[in-house]
Order: sequence, then C-alpha cells, then structure tokens
Amino acid sequence: MILMPGTSYRGDLPPADEALLSLAAELRQDVKRLAVDIGERNVRYRPKQLAQAADLIEARFTAAGCAVTRQEYKVGDTSCCNLEVEVIGTAHPGEIVLVGAHYDTVPGTPGANDNTSGIAATLALARRLAGGKTERTLRFVAFVNEEKPYAHTKLMGSRVYARRCRERGEKVTAMLSLETIGYYDDTPGSQKYPPPLGLLYPSTGNFVAFVGNMASRDLVRRVVGTFRTHEQFPSEGGAFPALVPRIGDSDHASFWKEGYKALMVTDTVNFRYPYYHTPEDTIDKIDFERLARVVRGLAKVVEELAGNE
Repeated sequence: MILMPGTSYRGDLPPADEALLSLAAELRQDVKRLAVDIGERNVRYRPKQLAQAADLIEARFTAAGCAVTRQEYKVGDTSCCNLEVEVIGTAHPGEIVLVGAHYDTVPGTPGANDNTSGIAATLALARRLAGGKTERTLRFVAFVNEEKPYAHTKLMGSRVYARRCRERGEKVTAMLSLETIGYYDDTPGSQKYPPPLGLLYPSTGNFVAFVGNMASRDLVRRVVGTFRTHEQFPSEGGAFPALVPRIGDSDHASFWKEGYKALMVTDTVNFRYPYYHTPEDTIDKIDFERLARVVRGLAKVVEELAGNE
C-alpha cells in the first residue's frame, strides 16, 4: 500500500456546466455507435463486427484531425489491428505518453461499459489534446483482443503493441489503460475488493480507481495527485504487489511485461459492476455525466504527463 497525495473528493458533485454536458453527450454518441449500432465484436464469433468497430474508431480519430496508423496482424485466418494516433513532442519527442483502451468484447455482450466506455474516453481525449502541442510525444491507441481467449497471450493486441515498442527501443514514460470506467453506485456496500483491500478503501462504489504495480508507484502517485488537484470527483489509487488478485487484468499489464510504467484507470469492473461480461452490459448502465467528469480530469492528467505547452 502506497499513500496517495491529496484527498479523495467527498460530498455532492458540483453542478454540471454546458461543456461537461456536451462532453457527456459526445461520449454517449460514441458508446451508442459501438455498443448499440455494432454490438458484440470479437475475432472468434463476430469478426465482421470487430472490423466494423475498427473502421468506426479510425473514422472518429480522423474526424478529429488525427492521422491513424494500423498495426495489423493475423489471428488464424482473421486480420485484426491496433489503431494508433501520434502527436510528436516538441521538446522531448523520444519520450512517449500513451493512453489506450481495448475495443473488443467478450462473446454474448455488447460491452457498453467493458470496454466501450474506455474507447469513448480515449476518442474524447484525442479530440481535445491531439491538436495541441506537448513537450513529449502523445499517443492514443485502440487495442484489439484484450478479452479471453487472447488475454495475456502473444495474440493480445496490447501485448503485440508493447512488444513492438520494446523491440524499437521506444521510451514509453507513462501508459494509462482506460478499462471499464462508466459505472458508479452511491449505495453503501456496493463496492467489493480482493482481500485484504476492503480494509483500506471505501465500501461505496462511486469513485474512479488508479491501479498500478510497485514498479509504477511513482506514476500512480503523480496521476492521482494531478487528478485530485483538477477534478472534484471521488478517486482512489494504489500500487500493489503482483500477488494482489486482478490488478493486471487489462492492457497495462502488457507494458509491465516490457518493463514500462503503466496503470489502469477503472471503475473496478467486476468488484462493482453486476453486469460484467453479461448481455446486460448495455448503454443504459453507464452514467455519462460522471464518465464525463472522469474524462475531464484525465485530460488534465495527460496534459501534465506530456508537458502541455
């Protein structure tokens, strides 16, 4: 357990302004396009829909003025791809800050929260930050094949991507994996944990969590401190030993394996979300206004990590 800077916000959330409501509507639109209009998408059962999702994400990046690069590879006879947007840094172009989320879903679910919420947030951050100037290089990546049976295998999209980063000798100074970030519950007792974390963290599931390993503890502290400084929204953070269950259950773990500092931004997934990996993971479960507050805070985090000019 590593102490975090600042304190988590408590009490009623501040009133939403027009910009926040506009961001919430923007996030809803992208979630609808992926989770409702396309729905379930994966290599095994819905490869056509997976390809449609990739095309849509590329189009949304392009509409924001971003040039998209596809990292294509084969899974059996099926072609799939990671999608990358890059903004070259002005002062330290060799230092890379990476924000990513996976766009595939498990069989039988449209994946509105897991993980269309993360992809919608990645797109929103790209729209806000890719047109500016940053001291470090900024990348936004949509990863394929995070879900089983490809999770933690050589065919996992982020594994393919992180391995290429290491082979190229790239200096990824920070990686943020946006994983299932749209569900919040103010009911006491709504939040669960792997033991013994329930003794240390709140029992109400209304916060966003920042989760890292011990090697990434400085990054976790920096991110939590920046988020708490700029956004009035409940937040918790932790850097944990590898023996703590489920801390590596997303794309950030692929970067840990290559020796990079990385963390997961999450609503804690199955420890809070009762619709995890079910057909009920639908758009009506997402709190878009709270998701927008998280994205707004993350924009400040990414700006600080990248050295916004």
